[in-house]
Amino acid sequence: MNSGDKLFGRLLKRAPTAATDLPDHLGSPPLGLHLHLDADGGVLQVAGPLRNLLAQQPPHDQPLPLHRYVQPHSTLAIEGRPVEWQGQSLDLDFPGLGDQTLHLRGWVQPLGNGWRMQLIDIADLLLERQQSRSREACQTLAGQISEQLRACSLARLPVIVDEQLQAIAQRWHIPCLALAVLDEQAQGWKIHRQHHAHDAPALWHDGQYLGTALDSLNGTAPQHVGIHHGLDEHSRVQATFGNSEGFVVPYADDRGVVAWLLCGFYPINDGAPYLSDRDWLLLVSALAGPLLGRLREQQHHQQLERLESLQTLLGTGWWEIVGNDVHLAPSLAAALQLDAASLTREQWLARFHRADRDELHSRLQALQQQGEALTLCVRLHSPDDWKHPLWYRLQGQVTGTGEHRRLVGFMLDISDIKNQQQIAATAHARLDNLIASSPAVIYVQHYVEGALQPAFFSASLQPLLGWSLDDCTTTALVERVHPDDRDLYFERTRQLLREGSVRARYRLRDSRGDYHWLLDEAKLLRDDLGLPVEAVGLWLDVTEATLAAEQVRQSEERYRILVEDSPAMICRYRPDLTLTFGNRPLAMYLECAPEQLPGINLGEWMSDEQRETFVQRLSSLTPEQPVSTAEINLQLPGREHAWWVWSDRGVFDELGQLIEVQAVGRDNTEVRRTQQQLTQSAKMATLGEMATGLAHEINQPLNVMRMAIVNVLKRLSSGDVQIDYLTDKLNRIDTQVQRAARVVDHMRVFGRRSEVEQQPFNPATAIEGTLSLLAEGMRGKGVELRVSETGFEVQVRGYVDQLEQVLINLMVNARDALLSKRDAGREFKPWISVYAERDECSVRLWVEDNGGGIDPRLLERIFEPFFTTKPVGVGTGLGLSVSYGIVENMGGHLSVSNSVEGARFCIELPIVLDV
Repeated sequence: MNSGDKLFGRLLKRAPTAATDLPDHLGSPPLGLHLHLDADGGVLQVAGPLRNLLAQQPPHDQPLPLHRYVQPHSTLAIEGRPVEWQGQSLDLDFPGLGDQTLHLRGWVQPLGNGWRMQLIDIADLLLERQQSRSREACQTLAGQISEQLRACSLARLPVIVDEQLQAIAQRWHIPCLALAVLDEQAQGWKIHRQHHAHDAPALWHDGQYLGTALDSLNGTAPQHVGIHHGLDEHSRVQATFGNSEGFVVPYADDRGVVAWLLCGFYPINDGAPYLSDRDWLLLVSALAGPLLGRLREQQHHQQLERLESLQTLLGTGWWEIVGNDVHLAPSLAAALQLDAASLTREQWLARFHRADRDELHSRLQALQQQGEALTLCVRLHSPDDWKHPLWYRLQGQVTGTGEHRRLVGFMLDISDIKNQQQIAATAHARLDNLIASSPAVIYVQHYVEGALQPAFFSASLQPLLGWSLDDCTTTALVERVHPDDRDLYFERTRQLLREGSVRARYRLRDSRGDYHWLLDEAKLLRDDLGLPVEAVGLWLDVTEATLAAEQVRQSEERYRILVEDSPAMICRYRPDLTLTFGNRPLAMYLECAPEQLPGINLGEWMSDEQRETFVQRLSSLTPEQPVSTAEINLQLPGREHAWWVWSDRGVFDELGQLIEVQAVGRDNTEVRRTQQQLTQSAKMATLGEMATGLAHEINQPLNVMRMAIVNVLKRLSSGDVQIDYLTDKLNRIDTQVQRAARVVDHMRVFGRRSEVEQQPFNPATAIEGTLSLLAEGMRGKGVELRVSETGFEVQVRGYVDQLEQVLINLMVNARDALLSKRDAGREFKPWISVYAERDECSVRLWVEDNGGGIDPRLLERIFEPFFTTKPVGVGTGLGLSVSYGIVENMGGHLSVSNSVEGARFCIELPIVLDV
């Protein structure tokens, strides 16, 4: 074999075979294949270096036709006889050894009686043509892919990538195809998009991470991997292909390999034998290059959106000074409420607060001239927000040199932080001032080798105790504890270490030697292992509170003794009269134990009328007038009526509602009985004083009856008796008897004791009763009675007989004064006037005379007991005093004044509206 045959053998990756002897008439051709054909195209002899590669060797006995040596598709080129082939170029494919095909091109020449066909190997030419066509197709597809990826929108980019992967897979019949890109954040490879045929298994899925397995394939040429190649150093890549045959094609830029084209289930030698490494690199470059560019564009666009959103949310943005102009980021200009994003330096400085403007101007000059970095917190000028100014953190620096020198920076809204800092600083200053001026000390004790040692005290220690931190060592602190409280202090420390918190009260001596009661509250802080670190606590001066509490305790003790040992009845009850507390005297009076009093209702001991009056009196209590005093009547089981003088004080809530009543009372029964006896005695005395008048009142009807009887007897003795005359006399006697009976009955009623409880009545009844007892006697003594109309309907509450007694006392006193004045002058004409008047709330009864009045100096004493203007031995001096008490007990008032002619007494009683 010559050197040419060796070259073709190396290019075709085929081993040369041994040459056989050729017939002499063909000679020894140096190249190709030479065939000796007969006139009909039969092969007589084969010669040349390629003869040993033919699968069909010529027989020795007879020639075979040429079409038996070539593949079926080449028979069309050799139809007919060799003479017809002369002058033509014949491309024939011969079956070779080992399923190889010999691509040969040749021509025929006459040789003796036959023909000589000379053929040369054109496999390289065909391969180059096929590679050229494949390269053109690859370049065309690569251009289309690049154009599609660059022209599509970002939204359609994934769809276009899928379409291009599908086009590549369909063009070269690749079952599984994927594009893996470098994920810089995860520092690994990720399947960006993948495509697989419908009959091929899915080796990958979109978004799948491949880890760093492909880092070892950091090259610039396709890397063939697969279980048939035995590349054990790429076992992790084999796992990426699922142990199937495949290969990868890298794409590299200035950062290195940034993408891989993965082809699975694909033997490259059989699938794309005409594509070179350069073609594959071109294809992946057309796919990955624009894609990564668009992805970086998308990422840059997203970063810009995020940056703009962040700047808008934070109120920040960049600024740059160019000459005398300041350019601002749109978000910053919007935050500063500027119409334009570019303004002069003076306009920019005018936007800041006057207090920060000069410093900012100076710092900007230092930045521009000396390149000093700018960091400053400034306020914006805003007259409306002087309480809460807008604060910005302003930073700037110089970048580049020479012509590329730039002054750039950013502004960040720190209003919330600054305002919070100012609020915190103000609160801290207030707290410091409060602690320094308050009776409270904050302290810290460090835990050192099982003991607590003072490490910090707030500034309020000095004004409170007059100490400094140096005066508060452990030993000195214990020495300043009151001797009686040291055991308590040591127990406080043990409890703090044992339980983690403590609350104690003890006395400490200040620098002047005075002791202060301190409330000590502390908490023990521990580290992550639970070991003590330090104790933080508070001393609060509670000296005044402690002393006040002691005083309150002593006061409560005195109050308890006063309440329990007081002879007065003291209790508390709710507005519904239910007792909540009662002292011992009240319990003794009610014949029960003090603990049995809560829950008892006071109304159980009153009549319905008394209870209604009592409740009405309580309802009239107000926060402005919370006290009311009255005399109440109670009927206790098995006992006589009891009279209590009762004083109530209402307790109200913040809405003015009565929530409780505190009451103090005393038993007034004996005084009441004495008053009743006194009233009865005065009543009987009045009857005694009226004896003469009453005798005249009775004698008058007796005289009339005696005269009538004398006249009747005279008529009877004369025998001149007429029935009509007798009837008239008997009727007159009966009338006088009834008149005397009425006087006697009224005297009997008047002399009886009064009822226990007051009753409503018409005061005109008392006037009528008084006149029935006194009228005849007054007229008999020459005193004129002037009685005005008193018949209006009105009701008052009290005792009708006692009101009668008051009227009798007033009229008898007036009669005595009138008679004394008449004795001094016989021409005097005495008279007594009785009349009444009323309004919406009260009724007034007037008793007036013409006796000349009362000495003004005696008017204030006239109602005092035992005071009288009558001569010694005449009168008791109790009439007016008893009368005054009777009227007051009925809720009214008795008063006296002088009129033009004499004295005038007024009895004013409240009207009972609901009877």
